[in-house]
Amino acid sequence: MQSVRQNSVRWALALAAFFALFAGAVTGAQATTGGASSYSPPPAEEEGEHSFGSWRYGGASWYGPGLWGNKTACGQTLRPNTMGVAHKTLPCGTTVKFVYHGKAVVTQVIDRGPYIKNRAWDLTKAVSDALEFEGVGRVRYAVAIDDATSARTD
Repeated sequence: MQSVRQNSVRWALALAAFFALFAGAVTGAQATTGGASSYSPPPAEEEGEHSFGSWRYGGASWYGPGLWGNKTACGQTLRPNTMGVAHKTLPCGTTVKFVYHGKAVVTQVIDRGPYIKNRAWDLTKAVSDALEFEGVGRVRYAVAIDDATSARTD
C-alpha cells in the first residue's frame, strides 16, 4: 500500500512539473502566421546581420513548376533556382530562417500564399531542395527581429 501511494505521489509531482514547465511556454495559434503554433524561444541567434526572434512551427508546402516565368507578388520572376517563400501577411523582403531535419536556410518573403488551411508557408522549389523538404509538412522558422518591427507575427 505504501508503494502505491509513493508511486501516485511521484506521478502527481511529475505531472505538476510537466505542466509548470510548459504552461507559459506554449501559446495558441497565431492568426497572422496561418495557424502556426509557437513555443518559448531559445536565446536570439545571429545569422549574418540578422537577429532572429521566437522559433515557431508552421505548416508548409512547396511550389514552382507550372508557375516558373510568372511574377511573384513582390515583383520577382519565379525560376527553378529562385530562393524565397510565400506568406499571407508578412511584408515582401522579410527575412526568415527555416530549419527542417537539421538543414537550415535563410531567405526572404517574395510572394503571397499559401491559401490552404493550416499552412503558413509556401517554399520555392530551391528552398525546398535546400531543406530536403518534400511535399507537405511542418517546418521550424524564425522571423528576423529587424524585419519584425514592420512585420509583427504575434
